[in-house]
Amino acid sequence: MVACGRRWGKTELGKTVILEHAIWRGQRTWWLAPTFMMASQVWRDLKAAVRDIEGIKISEAERRIDSPRGGMIAVRSSHHPDYLRGEGLDLAVLDEAAFMEARVWQEIVRPMLTTTRGRALFLSTPFGRNWFWDLYRLGMDDEEPDWMAFHFTSASNELIAPEELESIRRQTSDHVWRSEYLAEFSDDQGQVFRGIRAAVRELEIGAPQPGHRYVAGVDWGRSVDYTAIAIIDATTRQLVALDRFNRVGWSLQRGRLKALTERWGVQVIWAEANSMGEPNIEALQREGLPVRSFVTTSASKSPLIESLALAIERGYLGLLDHPVLLGELASFSLERLPGGGYRYGARPGHHDDTVMATALAWYAVEHSGALIEFA
Repeated sequence: MVACGRRWGKTELGKTVILEHAIWRGQRTWWLAPTFMMASQVWRDLKAAVRDIEGIKISEAERRIDSPRGGMIAVRSSHHPDYLRGEGLDLAVLDEAAFMEARVWQEIVRPMLTTTRGRALFLSTPFGRNWFWDLYRLGMDDEEPDWMAFHFTSASNELIAPEELESIRRQTSDHVWRSEYLAEFSDDQGQVFRGIRAAVRELEIGAPQPGHRYVAGVDWGRSVDYTAIAIIDATTRQLVALDRFNRVGWSLQRGRLKALTERWGVQVIWAEANSMGEPNIEALQREGLPVRSFVTTSASKSPLIESLALAIERGYLGLLDHPVLLGELASFSLERLPGGGYRYGARPGHHDDTVMATALAWYAVEHSGALIEFA
């Protein structure tokens, strides 16, 4: 069991081990990855490593390498566990094992190692205290001689400059830093926002103050979802207003937004541009409102949410004692994808409208130094 931080070199370690066992020792081996894409990259690397060895046979169709000594490497994706069947193995390497289903090991791989008394190498960054954590604990137990556990942080890779890691730490929320770079097992994996209650500040004056700069974020509601508007005092970095409504026509929604932002003298508005967002943004711009478009994608949502999480966690942003917002922040979740990315969103049955509006308003604080003008 090897629990290690990002960029430590776990995949390189796994490739070295599997080549040693299959090519030079003549053993039957499998490489398993959570996704087809991850398996494909390793397949290309392994082919390149053995291409010049005399007697090597490579089957693209089976993704299999056979060595002249009788060894074999088969590269598989665990995305569809029911398709994983085979004969006995001497070694199985499970890359990013924490992101596979537990039954991949329990029902498929382990039985294939039984008759040969084969070995398994588990490589992964932690993902909560799931089955990978359970096996890792066996490796820490002196009474379990068949298991061994090793732990490495990203910093133990000498190829990563310390100043680069320090830069990442400053710009990354605590839960991502601890899990992804310190390789710590967390029992609250998936929780995005921490220190929510501590970030709540009482709003002393509920009106705009002279000399202060105000910005807004808008998340448009669709169907049963809510439209949410968040306004932040960029001077004091305090959330000062939050409005949320649904089942209202677009024209009325724009009117409500215009009234609230004019009341606070908002200087820039970042609004979600997806779906009906763009037509609404264009209509507001024609009316002279300082609206900018934010296209929400999997790539743009991650830094947007991470920035808000960091601001709340470190006390950079003061929140209102708003029950809906605090509830949405508490239930907002993160799913780490096998390829290394993240998927953020509300848990099933919950909304995230006020979270997204607040995130867009905080984005305005950090990125809207210049005003926007419309002819």
